This record gives sequence, C-alpha cells and structure tokens, in this order.
Amino acid sequence: MSTTTQEENRTSRLTRARVAFRHWRWRRPFWAGLFTTLAGLPIVYFPYATVTIADLTIRMATTAGAGSLVIGALLIVLGQTMWFQPHSRIFSGVASIMLVLVSLVVSNVGGFGMGYLLGLIGGGMSIAWAPGEPVADSPADPAPDTGADRPASGTTAAAPAPAAPGPMPGVPGPEPVSGTGSALAGFAGGSTERGIDPEKEKDRVE
Repeated sequence: MSTTTQEENRTSRLTRARVAFRHWRWRRPFWAGLFTTLAGLPIVYFPYATVTIADLTIRMATTAGAGSLVIGALLIVLGQTMWFQPHSRIFSGVASIMLVLVSLVVSNVGGFGMGYLLGLIGGGMSIAWAPGEPVADSPADPAPDTGADRPASGTTAAAPAPAAPGPMPGVPGPEPVSGTGSALAGFAGGSTERGIDPEKEKDRVE
C-alpha cells in the first residue's frame, strides 16, 4: 500500500470521526457539561494544594476539605450526566447551581470564583438547552418552466386585450338595439303560427 493511500485512509477516518463527534455533540448539552465538569476541578484542587514560593509554603486547606472534595466530585459527575443522560439535564443544571452556591462558604469562595462562575454558566446552559426539532419537509417545487408559453426568439408576445368594463351599480345599462335578442321573445303566450286566431284554434280542437 502506497504512502498516498495510507494518508487518504487516515484523512477519511479523521473526517468520519469528526462528523460523528459533531452529531453526538448536537444531541446533548455539550458545553453545559464541559463547563460543569471544569467547575469541579478548582473546587477540589485548592483545598488540598500546597504552593511553595522560595522558602515559603502556603497551604490553602480549609476546615471543610472533605466538603470541597464532595462538592467538586459531584460537579464532575453532574457534568458527565449532562453528556450521557441528556434527558435529566434540568435536574443536573439545578443541582449544579445549588452546589456552587454552597461552595462559596465551604471551598475557598467557590475555588476563588473560578469554579463558582463555571458552575453557574454550566448549570444555566443545561437548564436552557432543548433538543432540536426535525426540519419540516420543504414545499413541493413549482413545475419547471418548459418554455411552451414563452414567445419565440425575436418576437414580442401580444398583450392580452383589456376586459370590457361592466355596468356600474345604480347606472342603467344601454338601450337594446333593434335586431338583437331572442327571435322568440315576442311570441310568449301566443300561437307559433301567424294568421291563426287562438279562439278558433281552441274551438277546432274541442
């Protein structure tokens, strides 16, 4: 197998992995889970950290170090829950906000504000996130223009004749013109044959 083929296969696998990760990320509150997970790290770290500056050793441990450990671990678990159990995102968001509020008085002001802010942002995003709805089918496309009604090249299509205006309301119409109308209009109720008296025709029938 040539080097070019191996590079193409590697690129194809990377592309498929990136597309699969994108679809996985779109189906869950990804950023909310990421912020919530990151919020637990400073809350857990600072109470047990030891900073050495030259000959000076600084310990930021608090009397409630176990509480900081529990709060940080729960925030990390809630962040993962937002990823792998997105249907419980509202519970996870509310619990995250409550935990970071407790961390203000338990764990070095919420990990010196870093864990507190990340937890608030992640919890709020988790509550506000909603799954997307499928896109409705687009309406049917109009029939393609076949050009049958289009005038030939070099000719101008004749403009349609304007319709005759109808009579306006309240205005009498034009007088009938002699020689127009139905030919039987004058024979209503009479005999259809000229020169025959209707009375004589009646006696003859009886």
